[in-house]
Amino acid sequence: MPAAPVFRVAVLSGDGIGPEVMNVCLSALRSLSTQFRGFDLQFSELEAGAELYARTRVALPDETFAEAARADTILFGAMGLPHVRTDDGREIAPQLDLRERLELFAGVRPLRAVPGLPLPLADPRARDLDVVLIREQTEGLFAEREAGTLEADAEARDSLVVTRPACERVFDFTFALANRRKDEGRPGRVTCVDKSNVLQSFAFFRDVFDERAAAHPHLEADHCYVDAMAMNLVTRPWSYDLLVTENLLGDILSDLGAALIGGMGMAPSADVGTEHALFQPCHGTAPDIIGSGRANPTAMLLSAAMMLDWLDESHGVPDCGTAANRLRDAVDAAFAGGVLPFEFGGSDGTEEISVAVLRALESASASD
Repeated sequence: MPAAPVFRVAVLSGDGIGPEVMNVCLSALRSLSTQFRGFDLQFSELEAGAELYARTRVALPDETFAEAARADTILFGAMGLPHVRTDDGREIAPQLDLRERLELFAGVRPLRAVPGLPLPLADPRARDLDVVLIREQTEGLFAEREAGTLEADAEARDSLVVTRPACERVFDFTFALANRRKDEGRPGRVTCVDKSNVLQSFAFFRDVFDERAAAHPHLEADHCYVDAMAMNLVTRPWSYDLLVTENLLGDILSDLGAALIGGMGMAPSADVGTEHALFQPCHGTAPDIIGSGRANPTAMLLSAAMMLDWLDESHGVPDCGTAANRLRDAVDAAFAGGVLPFEFGGSDGTEEISVAVLRALESASASD
């Protein structure tokens, strides 16, 4: 019998609450590794972030990048601190450097309601919310973030760039995901979100979307302007299945979507490229709660589940997919059992959520 594959996981815990939520995540992944024989995980903890920059003036060392690029996958906690800034006044953002240098073109933001939590929308359909937002991450209004200009303290300019190759690969990625979701009983409907009624770049974005949609006649494809989508996500988000959009628009809508499922502490994400993938919670470093025990590790745990799914899809290891489902089920069981984080008005913090999830994982393993 062939040996189970060993996947090298680059771990960048980062700043603020990043290490706190990462510790919980690694405990869960180690538990899963003992429960399944079809794979093993080897973790390499790497240094990067604002605290490192404050000491060395380097936020992402070359050796850290090289090790992350060699790894099979990347787990990312959170990076950046408000008081640590570069000479031009911006916060450090190694996650953007990794995204650009590794060509992680598809930002995957699941908007799935976890059972048992109070949600902002009273409509009972909100409890079954399961939408995925995909943002193109290599261009758009972020394309030339290092090349913006300020002229005589009177005029600032940034460029919005949309190219055919970038559009085609993110649309093809989205339709492939729609096919998988349709096989799982979801609608498999893809909505292109843009501002094509005003800007030429978005009109081109929509035209390329329609071209790629034509290759998938069995899937429903439609359009929505971003301002209308912002309203619709607040009033009827259950009307959608998959959304695909430009970089900045996706950045904004993904935070709106996170609010629908209870906030950033519940919102996982994946940054996926052709050869590499990075998984991280959507929240930041939360300097106001560092060390208080209040950090919610759920988004980090659900990001790890997405990592396991990706390892299954990219390497053909079914046990990884099964482990991903077990981790999501354990999170659901913890909250359905009464766990309530601080941001929901409860008193359960990092330790309580960790214990409940690990207990659910052990219970599932015992019933195998």
